[in-house]
Amino acid sequence: MRLHQPLQWILLFFFLLASSFDPLATSLASDDGQLPKVPCESPNYSSFPFCNTSLPVAVRARNLVSLLTLPEKIQQLSNTAGAVPRLGLSAFEWWSESLHGIAVNGPGVAFNGSVRAATEFPQVILTAAAFNRTLWRTVARAIAVEARAMYNVGLAGLTYWAPNINIFRDPRWGRGQETPGEDPLVASEYAVEYVKGFQGEYDNGEAGSSSMMLSACCKHYTAYDLDRWGNYTRYIFNAQVTDQDMEDTYQPPFESCIKEGHASCLMCAYNQVNGVPACARGDLLEKARKEWGFEGYVTSDCDAVAIIYEDQQYSSSPEDSIAYVLKAGMDINCGMYLLRFTESAVKSGKVQEEDIDRALLNLFSVQLRLGVFDGDHAKHRFGHLGPSNLCTQEHRELALEAVRQGIVLLKNEEDFLPLRKHEVSSVAIIGPAASSTSVYGGDYTGFPCNPTSFLEGLRSYVPRTTFAAGCMDMPCETTVGFEEAIDIAKDADIVVMVAGLNLTEETEDLDRHSLLLPGKQMDLIRSITSVSKKPLILVLIGGGPVDVSFAKEDPLVASILWIGYPGEVGGQALAEALFGDLNPGGRLPVTWYPESFTSVPMTDMNMRADPSRGYPGRTYRFYTGKAVYAFGYGLSYSNYSYKFLSMPEKIRLVRSSAMRGRLNVVHLEEVASCEAMRFHVQVSVINNGGMDGSHTVLLFSRSGTNVRGIPQKQLIGFERVRTTCYEATDVTILVDPCKHLSTVNEHGQRVLPLGAHVIMLEDLEHKLVIEVVQAIQEEETKMHDEL
Repeated sequence: MRLHQPLQWILLFFFLLASSFDPLATSLASDDGQLPKVPCESPNYSSFPFCNTSLPVAVRARNLVSLLTLPEKIQQLSNTAGAVPRLGLSAFEWWSESLHGIAVNGPGVAFNGSVRAATEFPQVILTAAAFNRTLWRTVARAIAVEARAMYNVGLAGLTYWAPNINIFRDPRWGRGQETPGEDPLVASEYAVEYVKGFQGEYDNGEAGSSSMMLSACCKHYTAYDLDRWGNYTRYIFNAQVTDQDMEDTYQPPFESCIKEGHASCLMCAYNQVNGVPACARGDLLEKARKEWGFEGYVTSDCDAVAIIYEDQQYSSSPEDSIAYVLKAGMDINCGMYLLRFTESAVKSGKVQEEDIDRALLNLFSVQLRLGVFDGDHAKHRFGHLGPSNLCTQEHRELALEAVRQGIVLLKNEEDFLPLRKHEVSSVAIIGPAASSTSVYGGDYTGFPCNPTSFLEGLRSYVPRTTFAAGCMDMPCETTVGFEEAIDIAKDADIVVMVAGLNLTEETEDLDRHSLLLPGKQMDLIRSITSVSKKPLILVLIGGGPVDVSFAKEDPLVASILWIGYPGEVGGQALAEALFGDLNPGGRLPVTWYPESFTSVPMTDMNMRADPSRGYPGRTYRFYTGKAVYAFGYGLSYSNYSYKFLSMPEKIRLVRSSAMRGRLNVVHLEEVASCEAMRFHVQVSVINNGGMDGSHTVLLFSRSGTNVRGIPQKQLIGFERVRTTCYEATDVTILVDPCKHLSTVNEHGQRVLPLGAHVIMLEDLEHKLVIEVVQAIQEEETKMHDEL
């Protein structure tokens, strides 16, 4: 969110203040001159048709729009929508944040005496590492319960701008921590689960009037993954994206978020997409509504309309900017540009009142689905929620489970971990993040309920745990503090070094330039390994990939764990993992690149490698270089093996008249029934170790068909399964060839490669052939089978 224009916000305040003193607006207020507590409150305001809950949402929304004057309509076009006293409408704040818990970033949320904290779940990138759909939805639902509880006591809004489902394309991106990672399938599945869990609209079957618990927002639409790098900022960056990459990588999460998740909000991004500001891309916004079935409101990112004129100089006037975005299909502006310039845009003929009415219908429809105009909220479905529903033990246990499932074990030489409590009398934990819980949330956080530091977690296992910061802070620009860290390391049985990143290195409006550990962290680690009794344990905190090749190859670093930004219970989860009360099973949701990757311009949006210009490609699907750690990598304290129990060897498509003689691919629109092609892969997962575990199964495929730009391999399914030591557990994964085995050609068309597809699970491979047969041959085959 763009927050560096305080003058605009001051002007906005006075604009709204002046608007509230319209004599006509206040003439129908209640007897004491005050607005009702809620819209449609009886008896003065409940007679309006938009208050009639028996009418369809569309009818009620049209009625409300018809009752507004043009100045009143314009006041609704900001995230801080103005009150309309004569109709009993209070001001409405659209901007609240809930990325991994209730955050303080938006003005819609306030913590005070009645609610001082909310559960701080792990940052999204760590929760994504669990590869567990059920976990994702359950976490989103818990956040929604706390958000609705805060709304009921006037401390939060109903519309939240999460999840962030942009692809983590470049390892330097400061906001990659907010996303589910680099894979389109994972990002798509996360989007669906978060939105369904958060909105709760389909809990009891089909959605209906006032059935939505809260509104979730898919952001940032689209191809947004650069904040501030070099001379480029997100406000002026023009993302040059091929049709192939757009349909294959950048768009799938948004399509799923809308088509399957039924998100009620879409946020258009700051950047331009192929020369046009994202909020002015009418073709993309129309695609969402007409092709994906989007029913909700489109909001700009904050000040994204202003920058079209002021920063990008795409328009010749503020009024032109407003005309571009309203006619493109944007409904509301986070910021004040539409409040200031819409009236003059209408007077000049650049915007018609019908353009505003269209936007208001979308906005009011979402409010109606949320029950804003249903009278006393306390009497409705979610009215029972309150402060006692925040910071509950249930939610804390859920936050803990999310960390447990997300922790990734990257190295464990000679089974150094888990530690045995009775064999460890003293521990030294080193690093500024070891005792500072303020680091554990990452960005978009609120106030955690009762955070537990890594130091506290270890002391609960080993009381003789000493601490030294080693570095003065995470940037670690000097050696001040090294000596104290070396001293405690010499005396301890076990040394745990906490290194990595925090928001001084990666966050909104700040991308990294290096993939190495910041400052002198590497020097500190080497100083500690030279004096410690045993090889040390390296714990990495942060969202973005780090090149720790030195530690990976160093025998004096026994084990490496990545714990992301773990939230309020990170300390407990880490201690459990180190001492074996937890068997790590998380997998990396992003590729960890070497430092040499920083020679690749962050501005290059191409996913596919181009050897002719030395371009290595991006993400595990296209990157041709050597990775420090691969996407999906993650060890365990157990060893696992697999066996395919059930999977077809051949899939046959009936040739139709639409198939134009091609032998290598079939366009998806030529497939008679994608549903008929679906099949299940049944796998036996054998835990060969002496420890139970929660294990992640990742199923990949690769195609032998020569389609230009086809991925090297791609994830086609994943499941999280609990296993028992020395036993086999069966897991079933549904594969939809149209969705999972297809690819996108250079024209941006999704096609299904024919011929051999190799289904892969670790080192296990199975060959599946997709072929086209003539209709008559298919019928003969069917008759033969029946006989």
